[in-house]
Amino acid sequence: MRKLTSTLLAAVALAAFSAVPASAQDLVVATAGPITGQYAAFGEQMKRGAEMAVADINAKGGVLGKKLKLEVGDDACDPKQAVAVANQMAGKKIVFMAGHFCSSSSIPASAIYNESGILQMTPASTNPALTEEAANKKWNNVFRTCGRDDAQGLVAGKFLASQYKGKKVAIIHDKSAYGKGLADETKKAMNAAGLNEVMYEAITQGDKDFTALVSKMKAAGVDAMYLGGYHTEAGLLVRQSREQGLNALLVSGDALVTDEFWKITGPAGQGTLMTFAPDPRKLPTAADVVKKFKAANYDPEGYTLYTYAAFQAWAAAVAKAGSTDAAKVSAALKGMTADTVLGKLAWDAKGDVKDAAYVWYVFKDGKYSEM
Repeated sequence: MRKLTSTLLAAVALAAFSAVPASAQDLVVATAGPITGQYAAFGEQMKRGAEMAVADINAKGGVLGKKLKLEVGDDACDPKQAVAVANQMAGKKIVFMAGHFCSSSSIPASAIYNESGILQMTPASTNPALTEEAANKKWNNVFRTCGRDDAQGLVAGKFLASQYKGKKVAIIHDKSAYGKGLADETKKAMNAAGLNEVMYEAITQGDKDFTALVSKMKAAGVDAMYLGGYHTEAGLLVRQSREQGLNALLVSGDALVTDEFWKITGPAGQGTLMTFAPDPRKLPTAADVVKKFKAANYDPEGYTLYTYAAFQAWAAAVAKAGSTDAAKVSAALKGMTADTVLGKLAWDAKGDVKDAAYVWYVFKDGKYSEM
């Protein structure tokens, strides 16, 4: 066999190089949330949902003929860290962000995504200010796959006014954008329905000792306590309440949609109520994906499928727009109905999901289920 000339060697090398898909041709997408810290259970939900969605989209040929590459950011539900993550993602030239989890992270991060021309669709941030402020500023890049706290708070407030008429209810929040926002919406709806709270108190995220607050509620004869906050503080609050002889019902929101809550409370969590959307794991549109998750020994609870749906919706809008340009994808989303694991999703002019619904769940014997 004759030796290859240097020219032929170069040609062969070039052909071999060209046959390998260049990473520069990938579309970089991302999710971001509390991958570490006390709310890491929710970060895990988002990460799992994103990974499965990207794998499934790539298996079907990708988006616009290109494969998706996933980046995962950890904001620990800290606003400053969220801004840092957003800047990092902008530097990585992502074209889509399925995040963040906490409203206090999504709101400041949204400014970075807007400046960078990145479409953001949060699976979990429910504070109305996220889309309201974006709309007021004429931004077109902010969306949700979840509902809003004014809808969630309306359900909770009406329930408390109806079920605890003539009784004593305490409203508590954790000072976060999500927690205070949800507590205030619940308070507003409850007051409008004819029931005023006997206490309106604030705790701090990360607090572990609620002895003084429980004593105050016990002295006031509180029958029910509504907490706008997350499962860690909620779990400790209800456990310490029972230990001090306060049997007031704990009512809260969608940040309790994790079995981690019961790991904190044990039997003290029995009967705890929370609002969340109808269980997405039971939807016919999610059946195949849920089966895949369970085959991998993972229960896609909480916001796992909401994250998966965000990638589905974005991919469908990109296909319709024929572009990943945020403005074009935004226009496509607002003019379409996307088929997702959550069913058919459509968005209003602000980027909020149309007709978002909330129902009641109860914790019983270590698990939560729809009532």
